[in-house]
Amino acid sequence: MSANPQWDISRALGVARLFHLVCGARDACVTPFLTLYLRQLGLTAPWVGILMGTKHLIAAFWAPVCAFLAKSYQKRRVLLIASLLGSMGASLLMVLIPPLDKDLVYRSCNGSSSETTTAIPLGLSRTVDIASAQEAASSHRARPPSLLVKSTGIMETSGFRIGPDESDQKPSNDLPKYLVDSAKGARTISQVLHHTTSFEVAHTALPLLPEGTELGAANLSVVKAKAQALSLEGLQWTFILSLGSIAFWELLTAPLEQVADDSLYEYLDFVDATDRYRSLWVWRLLGMSVGVCGISALVGQLDCFLMTNGPRSVVHFYGYSLVSTLALLVSIAFPVPICRRREPSYKTVKALSLIGGDPRLILLAFTVFLVGAAASTVQNFLFWHMKDHGSSELVMGFSVALSLLGEILLHSFKIALLKKLSRVGTVGLGLGCLAGQLLYYSFLWNWWSVLPVQILSALSSGALWWAVGASLEDQATARTERSVRAMFRGHFYGGGSSLGSFVGGFVVMYSSVAVLYQACCVVLLLWLVLFLTIQARLPQERKINYSKLLVMEASDTSDSEEGTERDWLVRAMREEHSEWKG
Repeated sequence: MSANPQWDISRALGVARLFHLVCGARDACVTPFLTLYLRQLGLTAPWVGILMGTKHLIAAFWAPVCAFLAKSYQKRRVLLIASLLGSMGASLLMVLIPPLDKDLVYRSCNGSSSETTTAIPLGLSRTVDIASAQEAASSHRARPPSLLVKSTGIMETSGFRIGPDESDQKPSNDLPKYLVDSAKGARTISQVLHHTTSFEVAHTALPLLPEGTELGAANLSVVKAKAQALSLEGLQWTFILSLGSIAFWELLTAPLEQVADDSLYEYLDFVDATDRYRSLWVWRLLGMSVGVCGISALVGQLDCFLMTNGPRSVVHFYGYSLVSTLALLVSIAFPVPICRRREPSYKTVKALSLIGGDPRLILLAFTVFLVGAAASTVQNFLFWHMKDHGSSELVMGFSVALSLLGEILLHSFKIALLKKLSRVGTVGLGLGCLAGQLLYYSFLWNWWSVLPVQILSALSSGALWWAVGASLEDQATARTERSVRAMFRGHFYGGGSSLGSFVGGFVVMYSSVAVLYQACCVVLLLWLVLFLTIQARLPQERKINYSKLLVMEASDTSDSEEGTERDWLVRAMREEHSEWKG
């Protein structure tokens, strides 16, 4: 086996580190900023939640299927290359989706600090202030275009109010061109949309008849119905195109990470070098830190020089495709084992039965599910919240990099932390830190206020998953550790992220992002109390440490014992078997 050139461990680890570094930078180009891009397209919180929930759901259940098929037919390298090529093209489909507001990119380049999304949610009841429309039409020549909007306060799709002064003092050159262009004699005003829960969306383009025309009730109803139909049709097409693009993109991207991890683990397992596999996650986090800061700085510098019909965040997708090209080159040399050991194909079923029969694993599964739901609300709407407080994309990227670097730095204290607090205590600490982060996010007051709390992500993400992984290794049976860990990472965490996205979008629509984070904080704190209470009442399991038994002194065994009772290892195994049967 050593003569086979396939087993070059140093080269394989070097390629794997580079692959994780590049793939981390590739994912960081788009993933943190995807919901911000969807907001710039004009989609409101519920539809963004549906899109992200669908994305998480596909990743949770499609990736294991592809990994199993690739292993069964020995097509892992083909799948790696096809996934990188396909995701590169699928990501560019998002660039082709037209935004609802064609002039959004011009307003952002003119220095508008708050971009009002011009979207109408599906099923949202809308009323038009006809009296204001007539007044605006009659006094169009005497009033500047910036005063055509009724100054009662307009709310963005995220649910945060823009004050009357801010609306009225907005310069006319930041408005869409069709609001100030009177070459064709068109008369347009902005309609204020109201919801019963005070959710209002600024929308444009309700055409009026030429000046001096009497509008009857029938004509007004026809104009209103046409405007509503056009707005609803535009939103439906934007949502359908976004859903199709994201679903197709995720189908191609989801299998990449799991197939690469399985290939590398089996490659190292042939030569008993799996201990080196555990340190590769650091390179992925480093790549994400570099990628998220680099792409956000690039977007801030180049967005106003890109003459496109879409929002400025299209640069994220171009960067994603560029880094995917580099990852494609690295994947050609990625270590993939040629021969493979015959392993049972029912490991997933065995892992599921193991989890269902252990109350500690069931409790841990519910914890991971809730953590995924809470984490999805941060991923989906934190940047919305920061944007409403004046944060730039560079600040957003730097906040993500802070949390990733904190997790890397804390890793050197992993063993001491788990010994000092125990696994249950570390899980409780992670839940408490995540709840504290969410409560802090709900009280943001300016653009930089999110930065200090990001260091807690090292505990709420890193330490929590270290404790979960240690618990799974301790309670899983032989050859099922990776299957159980993949189920927790994929199905339970991914399922929680999907549900959190679906529910979180509607909470944001009917209240606000701050209320969403406060509700998640309360749920996590209640579960923390319940988790510690149930964990304390569970019976303590007696585990046999065979390494300690092997160094037992011979005097511990009495010479009077006969037969198999003199074999201390057999006796210990019998005792464990009897406890398991009981």
